[in-house]
Amino acid sequence: MRTNDEIVNLIKELTDNRGYSISELARRVDMAKSAVSRYFNRTREFPLNRVNEFASALGVTPEYILGLSQDDDIVSIYNQLDTNRKNNVVNYARKQLDEQNNVVAFPIPEKKQVSVYGVVSAGTGEYLLDGKPELVPYDGEVPPHDFALVVNGDSMLPLFEDKQIIFVNKTKDVRSGQIVIANYDQQAYVKKLIKDDNGCRLVSLNKKYDDMPIDDNHEMSIFGVVVL
Repeated sequence: MRTNDEIVNLIKELTDNRGYSISELARRVDMAKSAVSRYFNRTREFPLNRVNEFASALGVTPEYILGLSQDDDIVSIYNQLDTNRKNNVVNYARKQLDEQNNVVAFPIPEKKQVSVYGVVSAGTGEYLLDGKPELVPYDGEVPPHDFALVVNGDSMLPLFEDKQIIFVNKTKDVRSGQIVIANYDQQAYVKKLIKDDNGCRLVSLNKKYDDMPIDDNHEMSIFGVVVL
């Protein structure tokens, strides 16, 4: 079986050979570009439970990415296991290989899950907080927060990417310059709040989007402030 570095090198080579950018690969495996970049930069272990999606996107088999032979008995057994048991097999095999090579194994961080309460628009508006959170996997440190949301759209690039999970503290006490979750005309947005001589408004970081004025013509309230 390949090591983490070997798997990442192979995926990068396959990505280049197919002419994909990191953004295109991330789209094909339904992940945030920032997450794929962390795998490529080796700041995060490649997620073995997502090997099937990467294999499908790159036109190869999961066994090829992992360095397993289709003819091996273990592969036949492995293919009949559910995802959690496949992960157990791979982790055990990697540990055995490291011990064989006298490598000191560092503990693999436990996969984290966060409760996501829905999507918040970085573009055209979304309805938010239906009271039914969904547990989703998350790579990285989870900061103290009151609730988490998924960004939908590109208006907050380069700070937040489409489909990125963001964390929010509930508060109505906000300052100019903070990134907020706002209810604007009955729809929820993630925007930068600006208060200056030109008035109050919600601003996108992506300049192709117009500012959203806060005045008597619009209803606006704050859900909270994004934890950065």
